This record gives sequence, structure tokens and C-alpha cells, in this order.
Amino acid sequence: MRRLSPLTIFMLSAFGWIVALTALWSQVSAWTSYPVGVLSHMALEQGAPMWVRQVHLSPGTMEVDTAISVPVPGAGGRRGEITIDVSTARYAYGLPIFIALVLAARGRGRLGRVAAGYALLLPFQAFSLTMNALMQMVLAAQADIRLLRVSQWQMEAIVYGYQLGSLVLPTLVPILLWLWMDRKFVNDVLIRSWRESLPPAASSP
Repeated sequence: MRRLSPLTIFMLSAFGWIVALTALWSQVSAWTSYPVGVLSHMALEQGAPMWVRQVHLSPGTMEVDTAISVPVPGAGGRRGEITIDVSTARYAYGLPIFIALVLAARGRGRLGRVAAGYALLLPFQAFSLTMNALMQMVLAAQADIRLLRVSQWQMEAIVYGYQLGSLVLPTLVPILLWLWMDRKFVNDVLIRSWRESLPPAASSP
């Protein structure tokens, strides 16, 4: 029976850990993502005071009362200020991916790497959450720069920031962080195993 390579063992282990930890994370994400909400709360109040009146934070949810006034349908031309709700765990699903990779790599100091990784991921998750909240405000105002009191370049920055925060950072940052933290394992085990699995180069005539 052929012995499994270290690379195969790592991939199978990582997959199993991701499935198990994602299921566990879904039960506790409201609490593990609470610091994400705190950072996003601070960013919104400091970075967009012309839009944000007050932020209400609870485990799992961030509610933002805005100063953006929009017409109320069927209210005879009256206007109302919008309120948006966002899940603080919406972009924090990279945490179980990162922990799964650390556990699959084994080695010493795993607990320390998990704790450090959790802390280092928070600013990126908060960025994604903040851009999501800002994008909701932009959409609620129908991207009217006069109503929002911003310039065109600021509007485009929010759109690009939202795309970066929702499509790239949640999955890419946890993997890059693990590659950096466990670079010795990656170099000594994974890359070596991958090289050994390559077919030998054809001999020159």
C-alpha cells in the first residue's frame, strides 16, 4: 500500500479541520466577531461623522442610525433617515480557515499562533464590515453624491473598498497570514513534498 505524502496528509487534515471548525465557529461567531464590531463602530463614527449619528452594537449585530435623509414611499413627500443592520461575523469566516491550517501544520506553539492570528485578522475583518456598512448607505441614497455630500472620487473609493473587503480580504488574508506564520513548515514539508511528487525531468539526448 502506497504511503500518503506529507502534502496529502496536510490537505486532508486541513479539510477536516475546516469543516469541523466552521461548524463550531457558526455557533460562537457572534461573540468571536464582537471585537470586529467594536473596531468598525469606531471607524464609522470617526471616518464618516457626516453620515453616522449613532452605532448600536450587540453580539452578532451592528445597527447604524444615519443622518442620510431619503423620501419615504407613500408618505406624501416626507423624508426619513435610514438605519442599516450588518452582521459582525459576515466577513469573519476566515478565522476557522486560519485555525484549521495552523492545526493541520502541527508543530509547537500552535496556541500562540492561533491567538496572534485572531488578533491580526481583526483589522481586516473590521475594514470589510465598515465598507459593507458604507456601501449600504450609498445604495440607500441611490448613489446621489449631492445627497451624500461627497465627491465622485470618494464614492468610487467606497465602491472599490467594498469590492476588496467583500471579495478578496476575507479568504486571502487568513491564508497569507498562515503562510507567513508557518513558513518553516511550508518550506520544509509542503514545498519539499510537492517537488518530490513531480515527475523526473526527461533526460537530455
